Amino acid sequence: MTPKTHLEAGMLVQLSPETVGNPMFAGCIMVVTEPKVWGAQGYVQALGEDGKPGGQACYRARWEEMESGRSCWCISGSYKG
Repeated sequence: MTPKTHLEAGMLVQLSPETVGNPMFAGCIMVVTEPKVWGAQGYVQALGEDGKPGGQACYRARWEEMESGRSCWCISGSYKG
């Protein structure tokens, strides 16, 4: 993704397993909360347990860490769009 890409709060991006700074977020879909000049701030929704909802894991993604549009990476590695 490049700095010329239009981002708005509420948009979804996928974090690249190849360039993400924190590997725990590799391949995750992030909800953009604040577009920034360096990329975007957002969150990944965490799973809950015992029938209770999970929380949000916040992340600051640089442009090169994310892609918008259709899912680009699947965890199985069988698809790269």
